[in-house]
Amino acid sequence: MAPYIRPKLLYDCDMAFTSAWRNFKRMQDLTVAASCLIYAAAVVDAMRRLPGGQAAVMQWTVLFPAAYLGFSLVILLVVPAARRLLAKYVWLSFRAGFGQTPASVVIGMALLLGAGLFIHEEVGRAVARGPAGANVFSAYAAGIGILAVQAVLVRTLERVPELRAEIEARA
Repeated sequence: MAPYIRPKLLYDCDMAFTSAWRNFKRMQDLTVAASCLIYAAAVVDAMRRLPGGQAAVMQWTVLFPAAYLGFSLVILLVVPAARRLLAKYVWLSFRAGFGQTPASVVIGMALLLGAGLFIHEEVGRAVARGPAGANVFSAYAAGIGILAVQAVLVRTLERVPELRAEIEARA
C-alpha cells in the first residue's frame, strides 16, 4: 500500500478536534441519556401511582408521548428554518462554553436533577387529576426530542468546513 494511502480509522475524524468540542459532544449525549432515564423513572413512578389501570397509564405515559417525541424530531430535522435555528443555538452553546468545564457540567446536571424533581411533582399532580392529568408526559417527551436533535446537530456542525476549522483552532 502506498504511504500516502492509509485506511481511515474510526477515531481519525475526532483526532483534530479540541477537548472542548469532545466534551461538548459528550455533554449533549449525556443530557439526552439523563433525560431519558429521568423520563423512564417518571413512567415507572406513574405506573405505581396513576389510577386507571396499566393500559390507560401506558397510553398517557408512553403512546401519546411517543407521538410528540416523533413530531419534535421530525419537525426539527426536516424543516430547514427550525433546523437552522436550533443549530445556531447549539453552536452558540458551544461558544459560550456549555459542557466544557466542570462547573458547567455540574450546573447542567443540577438542572436535570431539578427537572427530575419537577416531573416527580407533576406525577403527583396528575394522580390528583386522574389519567388525563398525565398529559404532561407528552411535553416532556417533546423536550427529549429537542435534546436528541441537538445531539444530532453537533455531529452535523462538525462537518461544516468553516465551523470545523474554528473547532480545530479553538484551544
